[in-house]
Amino acid sequence: MITVTEPVVLLPYPSEQIPGMPDGLAPSVFDGAEYDGRPGPPPTELLARVELLVVPYMQTGTVLPLLGAMERLRVVQTQTAGVDDILPHLPAGVTLCNARGVHDASTAELAVALTLAALRDIPGFVRGQDAEQWRAGFYPALADKRVLIVGYGSVGAAIEARLRPFEVEVERVARTARATEYGPVRPLAELPALLPRADVVILAVPLSEQTRGLVDAAFLAALPDGALLVNVARGPVVRTEALLAELTAGRLRAALDVTDPEPLPAGHPLWHAPNLLISPHVGGSSSAFLPRARRLIGEQLSRFAKGEPLANVVSPAG
Repeated sequence: MITVTEPVVLLPYPSEQIPGMPDGLAPSVFDGAEYDGRPGPPPTELLARVELLVVPYMQTGTVLPLLGAMERLRVVQTQTAGVDDILPHLPAGVTLCNARGVHDASTAELAVALTLAALRDIPGFVRGQDAEQWRAGFYPALADKRVLIVGYGSVGAAIEARLRPFEVEVERVARTARATEYGPVRPLAELPALLPRADVVILAVPLSEQTRGLVDAAFLAALPDGALLVNVARGPVVRTEALLAELTAGRLRAALDVTDPEPLPAGHPLWHAPNLLISPHVGGSSSAFLPRARRLIGEQLSRFAKGEPLANVVSPAG
């Protein structure tokens, strides 16, 4: 039986894997390990003592049923930048922190990879190799394209940093206008005026009431013929039926790491839509994830143990 007097933190990794794991905390590991000699979820008596919870990556559903038993819960730390899956379930008075910065490198890499693959028709070359066909031709380059990044947080900035060597013109849009080292960020209100000149649109916005369905029929109709839409944000940011209509007509191209619905079920028309490249929501799932996630967790636990302000607060207790 676990008996502790220190604040209990519930982690998805063994404490020895967390850089700088501070003293003064009683860590327990929520990864299917044994807590008191029995396999399975944490026992109720332990949950009642948890003050800080780190949500297992892409497994929010495993902790939602347990939140009600965490009577002392003060902080929830996600390992995702988006928090739309847990925010509606957050108990009153609990501070929510996201993983801003953890996925920047990995997601930005995939955004650029999808852009290049879709423009240069890498999927077509793979199909040609399978069919023993030499598909020579003239293909679009990324160089000289006008790229519009919609959602210019840390991921959007990381995407631009990786795009700059490709000799592109970048425009940036976010919820509010501001200046950056690369140039101005324009507010969402100016988005309609920017779409007609965009060769590539990369979506990196969080899912919110403001961004749900942002990419609708009118958004897509404003894009020039042959434009490429790349979504590394969340599936519901794009109206699936509207995108399908443009893809089927052959007017636009798309590369999606996220879809609506998700996972994409068998038989869904997106699977066979023309001019579409799909990856299975792997923007953050790379070797770059774990070291950055564990470093963030260690830093947050240190702040928590010392009573210092936490980083990446998206929903303060109130």
